[in-house]
Amino acid sequence: MTWKSTGRTLLTAAALAMGALFAPAAPIVAQADIFPLTQPVMLDPADPDREEIGELIYRGGLVIEPGEAEIGGISGLEWHDGRLYAVIDDGRWLTMEPDEFEGRLIDLTAITIAPLLDERGRKLRGKEDSDAEAITRMADGSWLIAFEQNHRIWRYSADLASAAQAYPADLSGIVSAGPDNNGIETLVMTGDTLILCGEFVGEDRPNCRGIEGGQNRDIAVAAPIGAYNPVPTDAACASDGACYILLRDYTPGVGNHAAILAVRRAEEPRVIATFDPSITIDNFEGLALREQYGKTYLYIVSDNNFSSSQRTLLLKFEIKAAVAPVRPVEAVAPEPVVDYDTVDVRLETTLGDITMRIETERAPITAANFLRYVDEGRFDGTVFYRAMRLNREPQPNGLIQGGTQFDPKRILPGIPHEPTTETGLSHTHGALSMAMGDPGTANGDFSIMLQDQTGLDANPASSEPVWQNGYAVFGYVIDGMDVVYAIHSQPADPDKGEGVMRGQILAQPVEIVTARRAPAD
Repeated sequence: MTWKSTGRTLLTAAALAMGALFAPAAPIVAQADIFPLTQPVMLDPADPDREEIGELIYRGGLVIEPGEAEIGGISGLEWHDGRLYAVIDDGRWLTMEPDEFEGRLIDLTAITIAPLLDERGRKLRGKEDSDAEAITRMADGSWLIAFEQNHRIWRYSADLASAAQAYPADLSGIVSAGPDNNGIETLVMTGDTLILCGEFVGEDRPNCRGIEGGQNRDIAVAAPIGAYNPVPTDAACASDGACYILLRDYTPGVGNHAAILAVRRAEEPRVIATFDPSITIDNFEGLALREQYGKTYLYIVSDNNFSSSQRTLLLKFEIKAAVAPVRPVEAVAPEPVVDYDTVDVRLETTLGDITMRIETERAPITAANFLRYVDEGRFDGTVFYRAMRLNREPQPNGLIQGGTQFDPKRILPGIPHEPTTETGLSHTHGALSMAMGDPGTANGDFSIMLQDQTGLDANPASSEPVWQNGYAVFGYVIDGMDVVYAIHSQPADPDKGEGVMRGQILAQPVEIVTARRAPAD
């Protein structure tokens, strides 16, 4: 394996590893959903129990059947807003919505496909103009797509429905002088740097280039697999600065080989996984990265070249050592910061301690009720039993819920409702909120927000009574949000829970050992 910097300006491994910045995008243009036929695949057909390859843990995979929509030819891959985005080398783009359970890919909910447009807003026609091979998302939400044959990079709007705009990029030396299909295979935006790679081995000359502020920085990427020398086909970067490069090789009579190269700041690049014909593999061309619930996942997609002898595979892996970043564990007090009367409470759980600041002045009724449960030991031995998970950034997102669960020996009578319009509190990161049905029924169950959930605040203008009243905030976590995240990441039982709570009930609830007022500083 080698990583060589060359040329006028050097692009170091650290520069490649800068974190990507993403801005919200407009919704994709409505397209008819396609419900594809899929079949699950094992990582190793000869060993059904095998779940690891190198530094990756297998989290499920699918073979996607072409169907009437002619699904295939997929090149490049990007994760954004709950979908996988890709391009097809016949001039189309598509999205895939994965159906997952406990982090494992089990199916695709839907696929959308739409045509890419040229600079005049017309559909692309002919192989020379429509051979799309790579896609990446810019910080402003727009997309860059690279094409082979007629080598170029075009820029599209956030919904990918606009006419193309030429994107100025120096492709000299990166586009191979060989066959027309040896063009730009890899695009990834990392901070202010666009990385693009050509489809050739970077041993003798740079096969990748970084473009930042109009300046070119050339690099060479190589990761030999025995006698095979794969070429870069896609890349993805995490928010912690780590980048991952997918390389692949096809040798007639032997088959496919592939590798994933990890590049981290101030570290030597290394191969974290290699694939050979003895396991599930095909013509790997797309790599996407997803950060969720404190974990980092990679999706790999293959290009079947619209051939009956090849497959469209979508595989998911978890990176063993990678931990997706979460927001700071300290809850931010609502603005403006005022010195209100509060009482601190510490929950001792089997996963660690959580310290809460109870708003006795701003939410006196709700706070007094919670403190009574604490002082009378009614929370001791109860559990956190629910984890609601929201598929939106930042991750992890949602809430956890715990308490007395209507145990007649523990619960006290319901209390009057204190809406956020009266208390001035809000369902922000780390907020404590009372669970209830109708106003006046809250007793001994409460929730903790992992991120801002201000939609749970009272909204008098709403036409729905439940949202007019909202839920009652009565404090904030001030220490131990890492424990909250750990509880939230526990496995759920798919068969437990009713209605909206189905699939949100933890298979093994986390015990609240004790709940006590914390000593004053």
